[in-house]
Amino acid sequence: MPIAQINMLEGRTDDQKRILIAKVTDAIQEALNAPRSSIRVLLNELPKTQWGIEGVTVADREAATKQ
Repeated sequence: MPIAQINMLEGRTDDQKRILIAKVTDAIQEALNAPRSSIRVLLNELPKTQWGIEGVTVADREAATKQ
């Protein structure tokens, strides 16, 4: 059973997540010739305070660019 796990920042719409799940499922099915019924896609949404880039949280980076 193929499982795709995607970590991303929170903030996408439900429609965007539906499209992502569908396209990832399609890609796995095409690449592995796996039955759709066996494919799982897990989305992990993280708050911007729990995602760091270059030692700074995304929330802090965004706040700094607004100043």
